[in-house]
Amino acid sequence: MMTTRSKIGLLGGLIILLTLATAAIHISLLFPDVVFILNGLGFITLAAAYFLPIPFLAHRRKWVALAYMGYTLLTILLWVAIGERSTLGYLTKVIEIALLIGLWIDYRRRSSIIPPFS
Repeated sequence: MMTTRSKIGLLGGLIILLTLATAAIHISLLFPDVVFILNGLGFITLAAAYFLPIPFLAHRRKWVALAYMGYTLLTILLWVAIGERSTLGYLTKVIEIALLIGLWIDYRRRSSIIPPFS
């Protein structure tokens, strides 16, 4: 029996850690506020779509990466527009900005390694 493992690496591990941190904050924030729970679940879902070897998404990695970055950016921008200015809010935005930078670096690295990235 042969198994295939994708190499996540240090950057991938950091992206997963940052995603889980922001997801945990959003899910626990103002619990049971549905908007925050859905935001946290969205982060977890996008991380799974980005890292897990899902056959349907194999040829759509570029779009998953762009959606992941866009979702993170939208979360940041919505906080800027309507979010509460608190220590936890600022900490969460620092985590999300680090996540966005990590995703961008990983996206650029992957797109230069894998030519058919469409």
